[in-house]
Amino acid sequence: MTSNHKRNMPLCFIALVFAAGCSVAKPPVPNDPVPRHETFQIQSKILDETRVICVWTPADYSTTQRSYPVLYMPDGGVHEDFPHIANTIAELVEQSEIAPVIVVGIENTERRRDLTGPSNIASDAKIAPVTDGASAFRAFIKNELFPAIEERYRVDNQRAIVGESAAGLFVVETLLLAPTMFDVYIAMDPALHWNDHYLVRHASSRLPSLSSKEVRFWFTAANTQDIQPHTEMLSAILAAEAPPTLIWQYSPRPKERHNTIFRATKVEAFQWALWSNTMNDTEDLAEVRPATPSEVH
Repeated sequence: MTSNHKRNMPLCFIALVFAAGCSVAKPPVPNDPVPRHETFQIQSKILDETRVICVWTPADYSTTQRSYPVLYMPDGGVHEDFPHIANTIAELVEQSEIAPVIVVGIENTERRRDLTGPSNIASDAKIAPVTDGASAFRAFIKNELFPAIEERYRVDNQRAIVGESAAGLFVVETLLLAPTMFDVYIAMDPALHWNDHYLVRHASSRLPSLSSKEVRFWFTAANTQDIQPHTEMLSAILAAEAPPTLIWQYSPRPKERHNTIFRATKVEAFQWALWSNTMNDTEDLAEVRPATPSEVH
């Protein structure tokens, strides 16, 4: 998508006609085969609602006693991005491109509320009348979902998160505000224009907090006019100021649109960012090097 927000269009029209709409909206998900998975519910005290959780486990989960890293994903319902991401992970594991990993999808209830921080921008209010739920959603993941997954499944202490558009915004916000929550952060076309690109404007002040732990960050941008300038700016800031503990890669895709970028880049992202099939977790983190300027662009 290569358009700015249609400021004067009705909200329902923006939501339905994604190709001409805003970059916080979620495009319709194609009818992907739903992989074998388990589903359970959490009655969240933090969110004061029931949340549906979808979990895909690797093929060898039932035949081994090993523990697995976990890939968490917002937009993780069976009618959202869970099927195509779980299917892709399954293929990469089968091909030994990545180490086996459990996929945990969080089904949406009120997506734009949960994935956005506060904003005083009028155009943001038109897109998402109810916002500023990201901090509560992050607390739900950390304090309720993590323990629930650890209780039900054999997991190790390695965690990743992936998201696109508003979910990508949530990924970047989590990296900057709570960098120790995950070891790997993956964001496709993150809606960094949110709140007058607040996260990018304040990224420099947050980068020192990333020095306490080695983390990986992979992000990309399509040709989305209200996103791409801010991903470029974030890349420049990271190139100049990122601590050595932040191992990052910016891989823009200007020929892609906002509603194609997730599928177009997910394999590259997972191959670069997730754990290797031939290394243990500690060695894998140590072997990944920061991107050079030529790799970034």
